[in-house]
Amino acid sequence: MAISISAVLLLLVLAVIFMRNGGLKVSHGLVCLLLGFLLAGTGVAPTIHSGLTATADIVGSLRP
Repeated sequence: MAISISAVLLLLVLAVIFMRNGGLKVSHGLVCLLLGFLLAGTGVAPTIHSGLTATADIVGSLRP
C-alpha cells in the first residue's frame, strides 16, 4: 500500500509540474487519468503492479 501511495503522489507532483510549465494541458491529464482507471480494470493490471513493485524494490535497495 505504501508503494502505491508513493507512486501516486510522485505522478501527481510530476503532472502538476508539467501543467504549470505548459507541457501538459488539463485535457491531456484527464485522458491519462482515465487511461489509468481503465488499465486497472483489465488483465494487465497485475503485471503492471508486479513491475512497479519490482522496480520499487530495486530502487529501495540502492545505497548511495
